[in-house]
Amino acid sequence: MAPDPRTDVARALMKHQRFVLSSHARPDGDSIGSQLALAHALRTLRKTVHIVNHDPPPPYLNAMPGISAVEIADAVNHDFDAAVILECSSLARTEVDGLDRAVVINIDHHTGNAMYGTHNWFDDTAAACAEQVHDLIGDLGVSLTRDIAIALYVGILTDTGSFQHANITERTFDICRRVAVAGVNVADVAATVYQSSSLGKIRLTGSLLEHMQLDADGRIAILRVDDTLMEQTGCPPDDMEGLINIPLSVGSIEAVILLRTEPGLLRVSLRSKGTIDVQTVAASFGGGGHRNASGFSSELPGPELERQLLARVRIALDPITPTHSHLSS
Repeated sequence: MAPDPRTDVARALMKHQRFVLSSHARPDGDSIGSQLALAHALRTLRKTVHIVNHDPPPPYLNAMPGISAVEIADAVNHDFDAAVILECSSLARTEVDGLDRAVVINIDHHTGNAMYGTHNWFDDTAAACAEQVHDLIGDLGVSLTRDIAIALYVGILTDTGSFQHANITERTFDICRRVAVAGVNVADVAATVYQSSSLGKIRLTGSLLEHMQLDADGRIAILRVDDTLMEQTGCPPDDMEGLINIPLSVGSIEAVILLRTEPGLLRVSLRSKGTIDVQTVAASFGGGGHRNASGFSSELPGPELERQLLARVRIALDPITPTHSHLSS
């Protein structure tokens, strides 16, 4: 009988010696945390590991143990036996060339994974990819060191929206208990992640909220940002973590759309509360993510994209009887 996917991946990790780890472009806390935790574990087993991403980690992760070893490149130039792709629904989303030169190990928890690997472990019950990595580290017989535990906690903390998303299970808190037992001061980690913003980010926050628009009788908030606004406020491009969640603190707002205009492209981030599923909205545009946190990129003209997007988010709010309301500022 064939082994289950988790066992198959664990065996592949034990079998190979030289690894490249990667994740999606514009990495977040879960992608970086998962990579660092697995890299620490594999190195404990005296394996060679390189972490190669297309984009640098966001600034709030700069204090993580091992972060300086993350390489930024468009292509892999190392010799390797296996590429481990973490939290990535397709190989193309890494935007790193050459990862398919050897065995590909695909570990992900996002609905819509293309199962592109030689070995695939997809687990949509995991609140973060870091939960899967935690389980694999145990399968490899590696103890939970403080550095590994910090990386796992950052992945879980950020991918659950500070433990606010509906994807959390008892597994999540059991892993966090083990993190604390490993000697991690979880309050210090949270402060590093959420209290190290630039002044420019605070100015950008004020501008975004001042110009926020509402739709669906105030149940949807729309935020818009472009390069001009970033320059005016002095916010670094990679220091926008968490901004999209702020409108959800309003009791009546159930979903948030963040539109980030780039040359020839619109990057869309979506957030929601409770059972409101924005993952299906993102998937309809070729993106993905979680029920409460998803995103996609589109080359559609802005007005047309916004029209289609708002219509689909309204349906997500009321799947049986869609709401019809007017945009108001």
